[in-house]
Amino acid sequence: MRLHRCKIKSMSDVDTNPRNPEEPRMQLPPASFTFIVLSLRAQCEMQLGLMHFGQEEKPEPELPLARHTIDVMAILLEKTKGNLTLEEQRLLENSLTELRFRFVQISDDITKAAAQKA
Repeated sequence: MRLHRCKIKSMSDVDTNPRNPEEPRMQLPPASFTFIVLSLRAQCEMQLGLMHFGQEEKPEPELPLARHTIDVMAILLEKTKGNLTLEEQRLLENSLTELRFRFVQISDDITKAAAQKA
């Protein structure tokens, strides 16, 4: 028995979910460092309650989850130091700065709202 080897660059190179050819397929963005940062940033914005969709009510912030995501991004910054392009480094640093600012701002708003209720 002879095994055939083929090189797969990324998991998205393999279509594991065959579909009807008439169905429209959403184009996925390329896997990249920028995509990782933007995904984590969007995740944190949702956890902070900054992003909501449609007619649903504005979600309550999940501060422990947002703090964890910010910490993950800080680790990513630390572990990639010296290995990023200037554009990638700025994107990550600016995202972290903005998310930290928003975290503090939302934490303060929650504290003030709780004090007014008391």
